[in-house]
Amino acid sequence: MATDARSADSQIAPLASAVHPPAKLGYREYCCFPDDGRRHEIIDGDHYVNPAPSTYHQTVSRRLQHQLYTQIELTGRGVVYNAPCDVQLTDHDIVQPDLVVVLTSRMQMITPTKIKGVPDLLVEILSPSTASNDATLKKQLYERVGVAEYWIVDPDNHTVEQFVLIDGRYERRPDAASIPLTILEGVAVRLADVW
Repeated sequence: MATDARSADSQIAPLASAVHPPAKLGYREYCCFPDDGRRHEIIDGDHYVNPAPSTYHQTVSRRLQHQLYTQIELTGRGVVYNAPCDVQLTDHDIVQPDLVVVLTSRMQMITPTKIKGVPDLLVEILSPSTASNDATLKKQLYERVGVAEYWIVDPDNHTVEQFVLIDGRYERRPDAASIPLTILEGVAVRLADVW
């Protein structure tokens, strides 16, 4: 009888361990986060939360989006999304960039609920609560997964840091009054119309 009890216990143990949450969070857990007006993201399996952005942040976002939309989407060369839009880069990396560009040749990554894959351009607009993550953690993530172009927009200082992926590493482009996209010829954002 004791042998049967030990045998039964050994069969139960693996089932009990299966109910523990995964070491890293994924999209299933992401979908359980509350709709509370804050930005929830998962980076390398860890949960990050930020408050809603300021009104000036949103103004800058809208002006950037307008220029990208008129030059990319209205010409049939791709689509431009603004936050909140879920972008699942890997099993354990789900972010909500401020702006997302997916070119026509890669539209298959757009699903009814999210973008699943690596977009062509991601734009993050700095806020006091996100500046550190945008400049370090997200930059490293976007470089690691192969985002071809990444912009860090600083609305307070009226600057855009443009990073282009060259041989798997980001190279920063020089500051300019107009930011030309490297992923799409003939598209440029005029910063005088953003600030």
